[in-house]
Amino acid sequence: MTDEGSNKTAAVAAAAGWPMLKGEYKTGKPDSCVAVVTCGSHLDDDALIEAGAAISGSCKTENLGIEKLVSHIISNPNIRFLIVTGAEVKGHITGEAILMLHQNGIDKNRIVGAKGAIPYIENLSEDAVKRFMEQIECIDMINVEDIDEISEKIRECTAKDPGAFPAAPLIQDVKEKTAGSDDGNSGEEDEPSRSFSGGGASVEEISSLTMITRLKSVDQKIAGIGDYNKFQAGFQAGKIEGFVIGFVVMILIAAIIGIIIMFG
Repeated sequence: MTDEGSNKTAAVAAAAGWPMLKGEYKTGKPDSCVAVVTCGSHLDDDALIEAGAAISGSCKTENLGIEKLVSHIISNPNIRFLIVTGAEVKGHITGEAILMLHQNGIDKNRIVGAKGAIPYIENLSEDAVKRFMEQIECIDMINVEDIDEISEKIRECTAKDPGAFPAAPLIQDVKEKTAGSDDGNSGEEDEPSRSFSGGGASVEEISSLTMITRLKSVDQKIAGIGDYNKFQAGFQAGKIEGFVIGFVVMILIAAIIGIIIMFG
């Protein structure tokens, strides 16, 4: 169905109870075409909602967090733009992971091209990822925190709203490992506990490898400090030894000169 006198598809109903997943976000009119994800920043979501966003909130993890974000979008066909903004999340590099998921999709549950620590998707089907890629346009505003600038981009997007995506809301069951984790449009730091399908590694395995790498790094730093201390100790000991030897040589030279003068 389209609006009279235009090619714009009329707004449709989002999934019942949208948004269904918990998180640190604010919602506006569900028929708005714009979603905003502020990555690691906690910006003024109320101002962004007032500017016209359907939903605005943070997203800190490149696995469960992104799964929740995608679920919120594909369960509301009216959302056609995703503004990725706010400070990038160190280690997780969530903003980039969102852009890579939209651009490249997944391969064996891994977001292709993402550089974060654990960019694995477990709770989204291939159809859900494909729907995410097709339904929206991603707008890269990573590291932008200026509310006025983001609000202007929201208004720019709403002005060119193409209308609802021509498909019914797609609902995904995103399961959390533990309760009480919120992370904006998405989720907090807890990751799914099961192995990834299609040959992907489990989160436990990846986390263990990450921990081992970090421990090795710490060991190397400690060893480096030990080597430096040994060098310093040896250097100081060498200075003392050299001083003693020099002092003895000076005494011997003085004694020899005295003997020569006395018997010369």
